[in-house]
Amino acid sequence: MEHEVNKSPVLMVEDLSVSFNMYQKGLRKNDLEVLHKLSLSVHAGEILAVAGSSGSGKSVLAHAVMGILPGNAGTEGRMFYNGQPFGEKEKRRLRGREIAFIPQSVEYLDPLMRVGKQVMGMRGTKERQKELFRKYRLAEDVERKYPFELSGGMARRVLIAAALMENVRLVVADEPTPGLDQRMAREALHDLREMADRGCAVLLITHDIDLAFREADRIAVFYAGTVVETAPAEDFLAGKDALRHPYSRAFLDALPQNEFRPVPGFQPYAGNLPKGCLFADRCQKKSALCEGEIPMRRVRGGEVRCIHAE
Repeated sequence: MEHEVNKSPVLMVEDLSVSFNMYQKGLRKNDLEVLHKLSLSVHAGEILAVAGSSGSGKSVLAHAVMGILPGNAGTEGRMFYNGQPFGEKEKRRLRGREIAFIPQSVEYLDPLMRVGKQVMGMRGTKERQKELFRKYRLAEDVERKYPFELSGGMARRVLIAAALMENVRLVVADEPTPGLDQRMAREALHDLREMADRGCAVLLITHDIDLAFREADRIAVFYAGTVVETAPAEDFLAGKDALRHPYSRAFLDALPQNEFRPVPGFQPYAGNLPKGCLFADRCQKKSALCEGEIPMRRVRGGEVRCIHAE
């Protein structure tokens, strides 16, 4: 599915690294790097879906973009929003106004505030709130409830409604569909698609990868805290031979419809990342060249972090 995409990125992330200062055995402090020189961009009018195994750092990226990392986090690299430096001050000013967040955890709902007030936010309207409640099958009396009175699926729908309340320029959706039935999950992603078609930029982190393949414009594949490939969604639908990175192909093979075919080995531990290619120990094409710096490069209309890709 092709959509018109603005060439200027709304969000650009360059060489982002995020580490957490943690105590190890013997009360020794150690920096655990969970994102490693990560780069990506999201344009007006597109959905960039982020895929990868659990523990690859996808949610950390969402929190870094929103400026809600915990106090023990350290960051390196640069971010830009509409071409301007995007620091912590700018994130505080823009989130909830121009930038909407759909968090993975329903605990982001304020336990002391009624649901209707949270969904309306600062500039929403009652009419829009009622429209979204009808769309997501939330009864009228839900607006008077507190979050503890909601089921997990209801709370998830409330979070989505709150993010869709206003016309924002960027949506960061971190696993928006767990707990939703298949129909509701499809509707939620279709709503994000409609927002993108109106000019919004959408960064979608999801495990509902089959839905993402059909609604997203591009897919960014995460592995061990970095992006190893970014490619048009059509390439993933076409099959693994259209992809460029060995991990992207292995990731596609491991999907249920492909009989969960695994690749031997494990994702490297964030506290002991190898030099060079992070996938090298599991790759059949491994060579001495894989031990050096592996930059992202353009290959067949996509971007890939692999010297053997062609």
